[in-house]
Amino acid sequence: MKLASVALSALAISLASPALADDHQITATAEATYPLTPQGAADWVAMVEKDMFDFSVEYGRVLWINSTYIIHDSDQLAAKYGAQATEKSVKYANEAAKYAQVAGLDPEVARKLDILRNGIVMPAPVRDGAATELNEIATKLGSAYGKGKGTLNGEEINGSDIEAEMGDLDRTPAEKAEMWTSWHDNVGAPMRDDYQRMIAIAGEGAKELGFDDLGAMWRSNYDMSPDQFAAETERMWQEVKPLYMALHTYVRGKLNEKYGDEVQAATGPIRADLLGNMWAQEWGNIYPLVAPAGAGDIGYDLTELIEQKDLDEVEMVRVGEQFFSSLGFEPLPETFWQRSQFVKPADREVVCHASAWDVDNVDDLRIKMCIKRNADDFKVIHHELGHNYYQRAYNQQDYLHLNGANDGFHEAIGDMISLSITPEYLVQIDMLDRAQVPSADKDIGLLLREAMDKVAFLPFGLMVDRYRWQLFDGTIPAEGLNKGWNDLRLEYQGIVPPVERDETKFDAGAKYHIPGNVPYTRYFLARILQFQFFKAACDQAGWEGPLHRCSFYGNEDVGKNLNAMLEMGASKPWPDALEAFTGERQMSGKAMAEYFAPLKAWLDEQNAGKTEGW
Repeated sequence: MKLASVALSALAISLASPALADDHQITATAEATYPLTPQGAADWVAMVEKDMFDFSVEYGRVLWINSTYIIHDSDQLAAKYGAQATEKSVKYANEAAKYAQVAGLDPEVARKLDILRNGIVMPAPVRDGAATELNEIATKLGSAYGKGKGTLNGEEINGSDIEAEMGDLDRTPAEKAEMWTSWHDNVGAPMRDDYQRMIAIAGEGAKELGFDDLGAMWRSNYDMSPDQFAAETERMWQEVKPLYMALHTYVRGKLNEKYGDEVQAATGPIRADLLGNMWAQEWGNIYPLVAPAGAGDIGYDLTELIEQKDLDEVEMVRVGEQFFSSLGFEPLPETFWQRSQFVKPADREVVCHASAWDVDNVDDLRIKMCIKRNADDFKVIHHELGHNYYQRAYNQQDYLHLNGANDGFHEAIGDMISLSITPEYLVQIDMLDRAQVPSADKDIGLLLREAMDKVAFLPFGLMVDRYRWQLFDGTIPAEGLNKGWNDLRLEYQGIVPPVERDETKFDAGAKYHIPGNVPYTRYFLARILQFQFFKAACDQAGWEGPLHRCSFYGNEDVGKNLNAMLEMGASKPWPDALEAFTGERQMSGKAMAEYFAPLKAWLDEQNAGKTEGW
């Protein structure tokens, strides 16, 4: 599920443009028109915001057409506007770095300058040829990943198919090891030298923008020093680590029962390829292997309830809208229903991956889905609408503040809404008879299934950027590129490769976000924040039962408090936004621990006498 805000500051632009390798003339012109004074900086920022606002609306329409009418011409238009967006981001980031050095800046102007100069993930230095080289390497790596293939029983298999096969419980350990090894060898290893060259160039660019290294630049987006942010994420991890450790111990035991000591020992780390996912980041595919007896029958089937109600695809979205209306939010604009893509058209190719859009940065809200009448898409609809209501709530903010309070907030809001689809909520909207509400003895199975994805993901979500931060600052040396990755995988996840690895490999490159240069800590933050938001809403609603059964449907006080946070967008430091809804100024894993507390107690019982850790 993707947020498709077309605010240029949120476009996740990762490349520097070759067209701006020599930007001295542009910079000189800007300084002549907008002098390096506090007022000059303020005027320059105002000019930039107007330019970016106007451009983003047109670019947003081009992207929408390209996503919903995939043809040669729409591809060409998207590429053209994408190049222009990159050029603007590079130009404005480099100019913002100069204005940021001006003494006596208005704090609001200083904040916007930081947003601009932090807006490029992989900055190129201004020397001739650097941007071109960086762009070429990044394009090469992206193409290599997209074309990547592994093998299964000696036959070539593409990326999406090999991911599906890794989750097939009928595949043998030998087949899983073959798929894991071939994917990492064929995709990651050839990237090793190019990746190191790319991050060296980007590191040079980050220093030109005033940062110690590229990792410090990435960590400077969180309203605190880079070191403080690293410490904060580690603190959150420690709050939820006991839950992960209990889950790891339990799952390891089940894998040992399934495969025996020769494949998976009863103690120590887990073999990475046995967890149902190429990167061992989510374990839900092997839930049938670890499910408690009788956990499959929860008393109702949401897909069947949708069929019984005879809800079509648009009516499913209307149900989601009603959730927000019950909290006091205004209905979605009529244009939402006219312009959104709800089902896959029969006459053309489209991007079906679910996403939420605000095309004009005001009220042209849309979702783009290929809805199926099932439980998964019912939840996705609620999630995507969470993005849309967030977008509309902050639409009065200045252009550079049209975003979440930090990059974890937007996804967390959508996920918090998805957590709200509880049996109690289904009763309240007349989709489930109260007599069908699952009894408490079904809770463990439900919580375990959820934990296999949400809890299992936590250490992976943290260590992907931990790895890159250490590469960027030299803590992991170039000659230890692969060892550094696998050492952190062992330290945080307690997993090991199925075969020996050496420094001819680059296992990290086999994960899309590494060659794709997508910062990853946002996903860790979203997993933590969604539970913090959910608990705050349930507390405000006066919910007294177990947290995982809470429903705050129909509570306008919750809606009012939630809107107070949403409408701030990125205009204030994220602790201010967090406090507006939760009353807390620290992101915390304590709510997640409370949500899964019944599961933790059950896991501890199952793990009695077993060795925890690795």
